Amino acid sequence: MSTTAADRVQQLAELIRAADSVVALTGAGISVPSGIPDFRSPGTGLWRNVDPMKVAHIDAWRADPQQFWRFYGQRFHILGDKEPNGAHAALVEMERRGLLDAVVTQNIDRLHRRAGQKRLIEVHGSIDTSSCLSCGERYGLAEVQRRMEAAEDGVPRCDCGKPLKPDVVLFGEWLPEDALQEAFALASAADVLLCVGTSLEVYPVAQLPDLTKQGGGKVALVTKGPTPWDDRAEVKLDTDVVEDLQALIAAL
Repeated sequence: MSTTAADRVQQLAELIRAADSVVALTGAGISVPSGIPDFRSPGTGLWRNVDPMKVAHIDAWRADPQQFWRFYGQRFHILGDKEPNGAHAALVEMERRGLLDAVVTQNIDRLHRRAGQKRLIEVHGSIDTSSCLSCGERYGLAEVQRRMEAAEDGVPRCDCGKPLKPDVVLFGEWLPEDALQEAFALASAADVLLCVGTSLEVYPVAQLPDLTKQGGGKVALVTKGPTPWDDRAEVKLDTDVVEDLQALIAAL
């Protein structure tokens, strides 16, 4: 017998109420309602007109910082004024009620932090700062944007003269070891891993559901579109990420 969306919300609420430890894993889908395009959706995805290996790879930053920052300047412009949405707020409310231990996010957009999330592991970094790989100096987003606009070639530079690099994980770079190990530990100990707005296709973060399952926990999905976990998850909500999480809050 098929279940209704309301039934699935109640099922997820029961899972969370029965759990001692709940961890959320979020991807690009949670930020789409804030007006931020995801990466691969036909017609709107961030990579629809560009080869990410040419504009978002560490070698591209080293070889042609002007082209790199032409692309990343657009990203900063897109992301800079966006506001958290009801899905971000729902996770903050879960944390406030003691129902959510932490959020592990693949997103670099700062929206979880701006929404008020306390324990946040940004495994792909954040646009909040950019650093000089030569001298180690770090600059905030507003200052980086100011330097980018002031530079004739559009490349924000450190006071030492070297091009800055956003503190995000580019293609060709390793994920920050501390953040990754914390994410693995949280997933392994979780009774419920709540996967929100993620396709669960980008490794190594896509390993987290396996770690939860191996530790005896359960996996729940709140995301549109297919994932490799659709047949293994305890429950999947796939209507609208904001509506689904707001309905979950109402049911808790």
